[in-house]
Amino acid sequence: MLHYGALTVAAKRRKEFAGATLQDVHALLCRLIEEFAPDAMAVENIFTALNIRTALRLAEVRGVVLLAAAQHDLEVHSYAPREVKASVAGYGQADKRQMQTMVRALLSMTETPEPADAADALAVALCHLQAEQVRRRFGLPHQNTAMRPRALNAVAGVTGRTTSIRTSGATRNKMPRILSTR
Repeated sequence: MLHYGALTVAAKRRKEFAGATLQDVHALLCRLIEEFAPDAMAVENIFTALNIRTALRLAEVRGVVLLAAAQHDLEVHSYAPREVKASVAGYGQADKRQMQTMVRALLSMTETPEPADAADALAVALCHLQAEQVRRRFGLPHQNTAMRPRALNAVAGVTGRTTSIRTSGATRNKMPRILSTR
């Protein structure tokens, strides 16, 4: 783990204009991608929320996250919340506190990651690392190839543009560098 945290946008900034939060999320992600040069991005699938407004906001933020990844030619892997919980805590119904405790233990952290959203983002990264290890060990193909930059270009009908997926020599045959956000 190189860095973790959660973005908080001030109420005053959110009131300035409707897209302030989305703009801040995009700017932060782009800065983090440029600073840490990850090989892949892991995100959590949007779950069915009881509150439609919350689900729509999450979808907007997810769109900004996917845009930042595409702009930086990052491969994106998406995981269901229960898959993340099962992978990290061994139980698909684990609560926030259990996830924070397991993330702390798995990463040998001295303190519990706060806020819970930051621990969730670390859990998504751990889930991806585990899935990637299994994929490599058994020579399995990527499950969500539709999320890969090349596939996104093909679906969008982009031609004449080559998109490369970075596999830097620094991580070849080692754990990939991954930036996970939530």
